[in-house]
Amino acid sequence: MGLAEAVGLPFTVKRIHPRAPWKFLPPLVWPSPLASLGPSSDPILPPWPRLLIATGRLSVPISMAVRRHSSGRTFTVQIQNPAVSPKHFNLVIPPRHDRLRGSNVVPSRGALHRVTADRLAEAAKEFAPMVAHLPRPLVAVLVGGNNGVYKLTTDGTRKLATELKAMADTTGAGLAVTASRRTGSKNKAILRDALADAPAVVWDGTGANPYFGFLGLADAVVATCDSVSMASEAAATGKPVYIIDLEGGSRKFREFHKGLRDDGITRPFKGTLESWTYAPLDDTAQVAALVHQRLNAHAGAR
Repeated sequence: MGLAEAVGLPFTVKRIHPRAPWKFLPPLVWPSPLASLGPSSDPILPPWPRLLIATGRLSVPISMAVRRHSSGRTFTVQIQNPAVSPKHFNLVIPPRHDRLRGSNVVPSRGALHRVTADRLAEAAKEFAPMVAHLPRPLVAVLVGGNNGVYKLTTDGTRKLATELKAMADTTGAGLAVTASRRTGSKNKAILRDALADAPAVVWDGTGANPYFGFLGLADAVVATCDSVSMASEAAATGKPVYIIDLEGGSRKFREFHKGLRDDGITRPFKGTLESWTYAPLDDTAQVAALVHQRLNAHAGAR
């Protein structure tokens, strides 16, 4: 959706739910992808669009089918590694740590997202009263949780909360903390209890999500390492970004975080605050410009 918004053309969101057994099988063996969608799916029907942006493993056979049914008129953009040959799409945007290459492959440094300067400014105005009583500098703390390769344990959460409180004590910073669904109720309770006496606001999960607001208001960002999207969105602010290590990891995550460190965007979290600058990570706008260029060339060629 972030890429669609950046491209700027009118768009419709389609959410798909393929039926078994197809959703468990590789994309190239689906005999009739459009007929594999279940009743809870949005329909994928003609007239075929000029542009199709798709992401996620289950979208791969659908994107391929739309390109085929449109006789190649639909320009297909596949975000993330499709795990099939890029030749099945007009443009593929994988993360650079996937090491996918091809003439129609344009790797991105981070995840494509919906963060823009205007969105951050609007959210900052909305949520400024929530953190107005906190001291400066204000640090946005983005806490993720368990996924396929990382674990956020209760002991790890207690350690994190202790380190955040110590940072606030030594630097005089205020903390604006938001957790994800993957954080878990126990870990959220640990954060709230441990930071109860600190200059901190810990979002309780009710009402509108202040995530963008905290990013817009913060002077620096601290984020756990488990989410490429979260780190990419933090890096889109141009503010100092600190990454907190969790238990686990994988080659792809390690290469992603190494790339951001090597680019001078992030630093490991060590309980202190420093100041540095970098060009905000703006892959989404750059990819949108490329989509316009190739979409127009595609239309001209037909």
